[in-house]
Amino acid sequence: MMLGARVAVVLPARDESAWIGEAVASVPAFVDHVIVVDDASGDGTAAAAKAAGDARLDVVTHDACRGVGAAIVTGYRRAVALGADVVAVMAGDGQMDPRDLPRVVGPVVRGEADYVKGNRQAHPDVWRVMPLGRLAGTAALAAVTRRVGGLAALSDSQCGYTAISARAIGALDLDALWPRYGYPNDLILSLAAAGLPIVEVPVRPVYRGEASGLRPRHLLRILQVIGRSALRQRGKRGSGNA
Repeated sequence: MMLGARVAVVLPARDESAWIGEAVASVPAFVDHVIVVDDASGDGTAAAAKAAGDARLDVVTHDACRGVGAAIVTGYRRAVALGADVVAVMAGDGQMDPRDLPRVVGPVVRGEADYVKGNRQAHPDVWRVMPLGRLAGTAALAAVTRRVGGLAALSDSQCGYTAISARAIGALDLDALWPRYGYPNDLILSLAAAGLPIVEVPVRPVYRGEASGLRPRHLLRILQVIGRSALRQRGKRGSGNA
């Protein structure tokens, strides 16, 4: 627990058998539940997670690949069923520094926000560690998401290091959230439309030498998801005024 709140961490994973054991073992001791959601991996990711031997561990496996957003939603539902008050998300490949978890979870635990986004752009290492293409793409997507959502501040919409309150999970239509690339933006816009407070906190950017996975086609897809979310929220407002 943290300040009396039950905390769960969701680790979405697909074909991460090489890293998932390390990711599970890295979750700090104050966390009550560690939920690995194996998105139909073909490399034994679920077995590798269980081999970590963590008593807090709960492994959920998708029969077919649904996407990282869908895996996170599965984790949210499981965490709420286990009685979690706060649910954080960390990467199944270990690319989030566990030392940052108290900072990410803290505002939700203290009732200062319903959703916390890690902000790699605010960390001094970002220019040294984050690939330039990802820096530019992240800044552009954050600007569009911020404008569409009417948010006063948002610098790193794509960071997956997050925490959410059980109250916010209950207020969202989880089935309507986009399941793949664009999920973070769709979730942010849904939270903003519901009037749920969002804050950002600095987190360390962590990369292991791989090239950025953010491609031009992904940028286009995410922009389409943002447009879809904006139209959906506009339709809801129109129905409410009818």
